[in-house]
Amino acid sequence: MSATTSPSGNSSGRASVPPSGPASARPTGPGDRGHSYQGGKGPRVRPRWGRIALVAGGVAVILALVGGIFAVNYVSGIDKDLKRTNAFSGLSADRPAKTVEGAVNILLVGSDSRDPDTKDDAANAWRADTLMVMHVPADHKSAQLISIPRDLWVVVPKSNDAACSDGSRAKINASFAFGGLPRAVHTVECLTDVKIDNVMAIDFGGFKEVTDALGGVDLKVDQSITSIHKPFRVFKKGMMHMDGAQALDWVRQRKQFPRGDFARMQHQQEFLKALMDKAASSGTLTSPGKLDGFLNAVAKAVTVDQDFSLKDMVLQFRSLRGDNLTFLTSPNKGSETIAGQSVVVSDREKALALFQAVAADKMAEWMAANPVKKS
Repeated sequence: MSATTSPSGNSSGRASVPPSGPASARPTGPGDRGHSYQGGKGPRVRPRWGRIALVAGGVAVILALVGGIFAVNYVSGIDKDLKRTNAFSGLSADRPAKTVEGAVNILLVGSDSRDPDTKDDAANAWRADTLMVMHVPADHKSAQLISIPRDLWVVVPKSNDAACSDGSRAKINASFAFGGLPRAVHTVECLTDVKIDNVMAIDFGGFKEVTDALGGVDLKVDQSITSIHKPFRVFKKGMMHMDGAQALDWVRQRKQFPRGDFARMQHQQEFLKALMDKAASSGTLTSPGKLDGFLNAVAKAVTVDQDFSLKDMVLQFRSLRGDNLTFLTSPNKGSETIAGQSVVVSDREKALALFQAVAADKMAEWMAANPVKKS
């Protein structure tokens, strides 16, 4: 698993500002554009998002890898079955045209109203538990998936078409409460200077079926813990085979670990890699019956933007393989208390360099200068 080193830290993971808009101190001016992050079409639809958004990146890759096995009409059939939402509602009209050629940037999002940590009276509240930018270079032979801590202290623009500096500071997961998915897209674009081409989200409950369709996955448990969620499963240190319910329970744990959300992000990345490895090695890709069941489970689990094309993804990612994925975490300085909230503070200089490389499609050069530890 690839990952930049993130300082230890634990945080609440919940935005404490009201849904009417950010209530934190206002930014100082246009110079804030993109800097608080450092370091690290049609009617609006309101689907239920999954907590493990980064898994959606793996789904995109897997769909692309296996799509070519079937006739184009089969791929088109899956495309038609995907749930869609207007992820770019209200954003500026000067967005880059989507093409099959060139680099691709996909925003992966997760938020789950059925989270067991949610109080009953807040069951419908929007929260972003995971954000990730997936960058596929122009040669389409590799991909870098950059996890964004959900408690990262950023400037959230006051509207979907507001200037990037015209907003207030809050945790990045608060952007959903203020303006739904489009506001999250706008916030990420402002803070990274990276234009998003597509958006993918995943339904938490649905992905249990995706995992089970593969017969479960093997995950490394780095320390023995008891889940804080019913039925209070025990996870013993070492390699464990987990079904969908067990795996999703494992990657939701954070309070038992000194590194809190950073440990959870690592476990989510490991889960994604395990899913992709299992899909490639278990005969799923070569068995029409298994593959059909797997793809149908995936189609039910994900929600994409209105312009997302599975057919294009097959063309774009046909040379991409699991070994060519690199997992990163937006550079940050760990947790601090600001305005009475436990937040993650970005490492300005390192994050700017990283996202400039993404925007310029020069991640190969960036990774050569910043070696990423692999496991």
